[in-house]
Amino acid sequence: MAAATSFNFDTANLQNLTEMKDIQEAYDLLCKEESKIAEEIDDLLDHQTNLESKMSSLYRSVPNLQVVSSDAKQLGSMVSFTSDLAENVSGKVRQLDLAKGRVQDAIQRVNDVLDLKFCTDGVQTALQSEDYEKAAGHIHRYLSLDEKVLKQITPDSKEGGSVDVALHVLQDAKLNLTKIVREKFDIALQTADRASVERFFKIFPLLGLHDEGLEKFSKYLKSQIADRCQEQLAQAATLDPADRRAAVVYADTLTILFEDVGKVVEIHQPLVETYYGPGRLLQLIQWLQAECDKQASKIVDDFIKHREFNVKSRQVQAFLHRGGGRSSTTHERLDPRDLDVMLAECTLLNSRTEMYLRFIRNRVMNDLESVDEDDKTRGNKTADLEKLLRECLLSRRIQELIGNYIVMEEYFMRESVTKAESMDSLEQGSHTSSMVDDIFFILKKCTKRAISSGSVDCACALLNHTTTILEGDYQEKLYSKLRAGFPSGSFDVAQAYSMLQQGRFPTSSSDTNAAKLEFMTTLNNIEVSLEYIQSLKRSLTEECAALLSQNKDVGKDKLESCLNDLGAVTHKFKDVLDVSTFYVNLIADNKFNGMQMVQYGLSQLSTSAIKPRLKPWVENFLSVNHNITEDEFSMYEANDPFVQNFIMNLEQLLAEFKDFMTASNYDALVSLVTNEVTTQLEQTVLRSVFNRLGGLHFDKELRSLVTYLTSVTQWTIRDKFARLTQMATILNLERVAEILDYWGQNSGPLTWRLTPTEVRQVLSLRVDFRSEDIKRLKL
Repeated sequence: MAAATSFNFDTANLQNLTEMKDIQEAYDLLCKEESKIAEEIDDLLDHQTNLESKMSSLYRSVPNLQVVSSDAKQLGSMVSFTSDLAENVSGKVRQLDLAKGRVQDAIQRVNDVLDLKFCTDGVQTALQSEDYEKAAGHIHRYLSLDEKVLKQITPDSKEGGSVDVALHVLQDAKLNLTKIVREKFDIALQTADRASVERFFKIFPLLGLHDEGLEKFSKYLKSQIADRCQEQLAQAATLDPADRRAAVVYADTLTILFEDVGKVVEIHQPLVETYYGPGRLLQLIQWLQAECDKQASKIVDDFIKHREFNVKSRQVQAFLHRGGGRSSTTHERLDPRDLDVMLAECTLLNSRTEMYLRFIRNRVMNDLESVDEDDKTRGNKTADLEKLLRECLLSRRIQELIGNYIVMEEYFMRESVTKAESMDSLEQGSHTSSMVDDIFFILKKCTKRAISSGSVDCACALLNHTTTILEGDYQEKLYSKLRAGFPSGSFDVAQAYSMLQQGRFPTSSSDTNAAKLEFMTTLNNIEVSLEYIQSLKRSLTEECAALLSQNKDVGKDKLESCLNDLGAVTHKFKDVLDVSTFYVNLIADNKFNGMQMVQYGLSQLSTSAIKPRLKPWVENFLSVNHNITEDEFSMYEANDPFVQNFIMNLEQLLAEFKDFMTASNYDALVSLVTNEVTTQLEQTVLRSVFNRLGGLHFDKELRSLVTYLTSVTQWTIRDKFARLTQMATILNLERVAEILDYWGQNSGPLTWRLTPTEVRQVLSLRVDFRSEDIKRLKL
């Protein structure tokens, strides 16, 4: 506390203070210290009762603590004694364990000597009685003995022999039995004695000859597979071409081969696992697959020879190499119908092969998983399996077939599409021509056939070809018909159909009615094609999902990418652009698609057949006076001079197209007509004059027109009349200033499509509104 003062204060030198100021400060400090000490004393006094109670409790606990201390010392001595006793006991137990181990070793050696004598006597007896299984059992027991341990045992002279002699006898017996088993097994193979083959097959592992036994047994199984396959090939060669299975006889023969291999594995795998142990199926499969490759190659060779596969493949490749084209002669061009059956069998060959390889993979993998091996060893065996399945002769031959198949399937698809286009026809009453259904049937058939092959690469290739045809040849074919335009003039439907020759479109440019019908049919073809593309994608997506499930999602990204490309065709078809963009694209790269073509075709139709006929009908609006009296208003109400005739003309115009267009295209046409009507009518209204009754009559005319157009389409068209409706609202005003109730903040939910200048222009059409009042408006 003295450190807080401005001078060095110490209670020992209070007598030395002489200054009043220092004395006062010392006094204050002492007072504060006194107060603090008093507070501490009060605090101690407050806890006095509690402290006394605790001290009293401590005093009472002292005797108990002495007892606890005594018990703890006694417990410590007991624990020490127990520890010493346990140490002594464990030492004796270790000695007993050591003794027990030595006794067991001695017993084991005695048992080994007894087993050796038993095996020596038993193997000779078994060989003499030709009980080869029992002899092999003795040899197997002998092979499990440790010769080094046996030789350390002192021979018993009383028994008349030594361990070395017994071992020598057993070794000779093993060599003799091995020779006998090999000879007997070979004889059983030559005579196809299945029971003997299996009998001696079980003996090989008892002699430690696992690999040799499996190899010899595989030769037997391979001979069975080969004989069966040769029988099937002979039957295939003599099969009647009229037989219902003649078209897929080689696929059936290959399937039977795979089934035979599968049955061999199915039947004999338990036998191998029982006598040779698990994990050896891969070794057996490697030998069996060599024979399967050999026989499958023969089947493929026969398929190539009798189906003239290579001849047709070279013919197709030569045709494609020359660029194909429509100018090729009939002799050069291979009829795609000659490929159809062969292509179907080719995909069947591949799908059956994929199924067989999956079966082999699953069987071997299950066998490997049943063995307790480290990850590295199992990984090496798995890699050997995949290499076997990937590089075997069967896989290579089938891959060669599929490579040529893809080229021929593309040729079949393109030639069939070209033929469908050349034979395009239209039946009376149909909205679309035959080309659409035929082409999409061909595309679906070819692509599904490729997917059914089970090859992801094959499926992707045909999906890409399908996309290319839709984006290229088919789209150009449709657009080329739109580029010809829609001929002007009236449309005689009966004459158009009568000029169709044998259901085909006339090629003469003078057949205007037929050309008009073809133009509208093309629009319908494009519309229906959009739906077919979506349907095709959905169908192929389901097929690809099944393919991915079989291949465990191998190539999933590739298939999804190809399907997305096919779906993008639809998006391109639906890319709606304005008319100016069509002409820019036409000049730039001549590329059009889908809905873009529909829009372009409808614009052509509007230019040729709609605008010229609408214009004089709309012009009739000017011939009707809208600056009318009450009597004229009443007369107009009873017999409208404009809108009734106008609606009747529109109805006749739309009726010419309704029965020949799809619902969607017809609605698009009505929308186009509506746009043209509103545009021309708006221009015509701005050239007329109105009074209040004339504005009211115009509003009724407009409502009648909107009601009619709404009734003939499923699309919303009221928004197209927004500007005209607002013009009618303005023309119905009683005074100029009333426009302010509709404009600006007072307009409520109404969104004005007219600019302030256009509002003033419409107001100026009223003969009873002063121009000064209109100019003073603040809009």
